[in-house]
Amino acid sequence: MAYGIQLPVQSQSTLYAEPWEAAAGPAELLAVARAADRHGYAYIGCCEHVAVPRRLAAAMSTVWYDPVATLSFLAAATERVALLSHVAVVGLRHPLASAKQYATLDHLSGGRLLLGVGAGHVREEFETLGADFAARGAVLDETIDALKAALGEEEFPAFAGDRFSFAGLGQQPRPAQRPRPPVWVGGSSSPAVRRAALRGDGWLPQGDAREALPPKIERIRRLRESAGLAQAPFTIGAIAEPLYVGRPAWDVGRRTCHGAPATIAAALRAYRDMGVTQLQLRFRSRSLGELLDQLALFAEKVAPQLV
Repeated sequence: MAYGIQLPVQSQSTLYAEPWEAAAGPAELLAVARAADRHGYAYIGCCEHVAVPRRLAAAMSTVWYDPVATLSFLAAATERVALLSHVAVVGLRHPLASAKQYATLDHLSGGRLLLGVGAGHVREEFETLGADFAARGAVLDETIDALKAALGEEEFPAFAGDRFSFAGLGQQPRPAQRPRPPVWVGGSSSPAVRRAALRGDGWLPQGDAREALPPKIERIRRLRESAGLAQAPFTIGAIAEPLYVGRPAWDVGRRTCHGAPATIAAALRAYRDMGVTQLQLRFRSRSLGELLDQLALFAEKVAPQLV
């Protein structure tokens, strides 16, 4: 079971951001990315919102770094950790425009892109950018298909759909990964689970409780088997409860899994047993230094017990 992190600082929703992140910036992002790279984390993730309406700003904040710019910046400062967009709202733009950005990122990083995509949920964001909010699910379905064609090995990719069609238009550089970078589909609704199963190379659930995961994982397996996809590689993801390795000297919240490394490892192995193959982690922290300590402690003391 691989494990990665959503980066701090780059998105600061009140649902998960720690107070110290408000005053943080590029230096702190670099430090966390380099630590994840050094300690063997599978990926670092960055979210996307182009613009947040005033009605949602108090809860969501307006701090949302651009994923392509942020992951490109961090690619140059790291060596092996994968670069995950979790998630890119690709329905906001033409798939060829997205393909150009993410193919370049994969090329520049030496093949480290994990393209996570999702439908989005902010109506004003779509309307202002001229995108179809009401049909965003259908748009995402077609966009995924178009992206898979555009991110393949062909210099002049071709695709014909109801909304998007292209042919005879060359794009270089091509992605470093062959035949293309993996596409992980985010979302926990019934249509999102189906989309992930039939169109994606992996599934990124959005904060489901543990007990909600097994029936959705089983549904993905059934759908893929019925579609003849059972033998193709597929990554099942999950977002773990907040973690704190050790005995906290402060209130880390009732949902946080904390304690000795063996205790945390036992709790996380339950995800593996239900079929999860990559786990996204978030550590409680009061400062950058404490977060870096938590990243190291997990890698050194907990991760070996997940095998």
